Amino acid sequence: MTRATTRRPARALPAVATPAPDARWGLPLAVVVIGMFMSVLNTTSVNVALPNMANDLGAATSDIEWVVTAYNLCLGVVVPASAWLGDRLGLKRLYIVSLIGFVAASVLCGLADNLGTMIVFRVLQAIPGGMLPVTCMTFLYRIVPRAKIGSAMGMYGLGMVVAPAIGPTLGGYLVQNVDWRLIFYLNVPVGLLGVLAASVVLPRIPGAPGRRFDVIGFGCVAGGLFALLLAASEGQDWGWTGYRVLMLLTAGVILLALFVVVELEVDDPLLDVRVFANWPFVNSLVLIALQAIGLFAVSFYVPVFLQEAQGLTALNTGFTLLPQALVMIVLMPIAGRVYDRLGARWIGAAGMGLAGVGVLMLVRINPDMPRWEFIQALMLRAVGPGLAMMPITTAGVSALPARLAGAGSAFNQLVQRGSAALGLAVLTAIATAYQAQLMADRSALMTSSDPRVVAMARKGPSALAPLLEKLKVEVLSEAYGDVFLIAGIASLIGVPLAFFLPATRRS
Repeated sequence: MTRATTRRPARALPAVATPAPDARWGLPLAVVVIGMFMSVLNTTSVNVALPNMANDLGAATSDIEWVVTAYNLCLGVVVPASAWLGDRLGLKRLYIVSLIGFVAASVLCGLADNLGTMIVFRVLQAIPGGMLPVTCMTFLYRIVPRAKIGSAMGMYGLGMVVAPAIGPTLGGYLVQNVDWRLIFYLNVPVGLLGVLAASVVLPRIPGAPGRRFDVIGFGCVAGGLFALLLAASEGQDWGWTGYRVLMLLTAGVILLALFVVVELEVDDPLLDVRVFANWPFVNSLVLIALQAIGLFAVSFYVPVFLQEAQGLTALNTGFTLLPQALVMIVLMPIAGRVYDRLGARWIGAAGMGLAGVGVLMLVRINPDMPRWEFIQALMLRAVGPGLAMMPITTAGVSALPARLAGAGSAFNQLVQRGSAALGLAVLTAIATAYQAQLMADRSALMTSSDPRVVAMARKGPSALAPLLEKLKVEVLSEAYGDVFLIAGIASLIGVPLAFFLPATRRS
């Protein structure tokens, strides 16, 4: 029988020598957060630039979305290998190599002159971009004392959660006042500064070079994630019941199930799936998934509505989203300190509840909704991840043995990105179907006997355009209101689950 199918107990992983954590972890952690913040910020900034990018590259609106889709698909493939690479190369070396690779790929993206090269360069950018968050979180658990892990995760969370909030503002400003290519070029000075700082400040953490690469496991998890993410990305265009989407979903589920079987059998698993035997860790992943659905639903649909229904510019839309980032900047460090004292249970429950209420405030979204009301709802929604995201993540990964921190970090990133992508795809499918049904129903009511239709028809066919435009906006409002209802309920479901988190931090 082959090695992958021979039943045997997993070989103990080699012990990893790590520097003794001390009080000097603050500066190294700040250096690590810079790289992770840069990768996440670039992702959200690019979304705002897509229309201008399509014009400059001569691409259709439907095709330009592959600039984002290709990046997300590659992330799903790269993240599982990050833990192994960290052991193989050492965390410091992998972090520096990833930063250099991200900077180089960013320059290539800025130089792209057609859609094909842009997609290729974005794939190259996603390779180091997927490694950075996993490497950063693993580094955090190696250099920070357990007693200070909550405060450290508060600093880490500033990059993970705040970057998506300020990305649209930065991207909107650059698109409106300078050039969308600057979104990529800005990574050069920041990345090179990060490489220099990492070379000087970060401690050298040896890896475990004797660990073999699990080729079969990597093929299964990479293929499974690729299939699921591709189905989620293209389901709306290809049809959710079409044979292509159904085949991708089936292949994805089978490959991921096979991945679990393989990882339980091989001597050197790519990712140790035994982490799922730890209930606090699994519970934290469920809570992270529920939180991510609400976070990314609001981050995607609110900017679209503000620009399409209320006619705001990209820059003004970014300024509307900016106050929520300020809320998270204030709360993240506070939440870390509270976790260090009290654990994640109560702060996690409060955060999930407030996030749900904030999202539900957007259910009444409409074209006449004042901007201050948007800001109020977004700020309350931001209190949720500001309080809960990092304590929940910390409680989950801290419940694992230190040798499994790399696998836990990788699964954490997979769940965050996968639930956001899949959740957004499902919500988009619901919104699209509801919009189509509402438009058909409302159009059927606008008969020739309708006084508004009669009055406008007398002025010529073009006079009906404002009425049709108003109808589209009303339908968009109702559809998005239902999306926010679902996302808000998803966050509230996490409140009782949060009470199963550890009552106190693990010392």
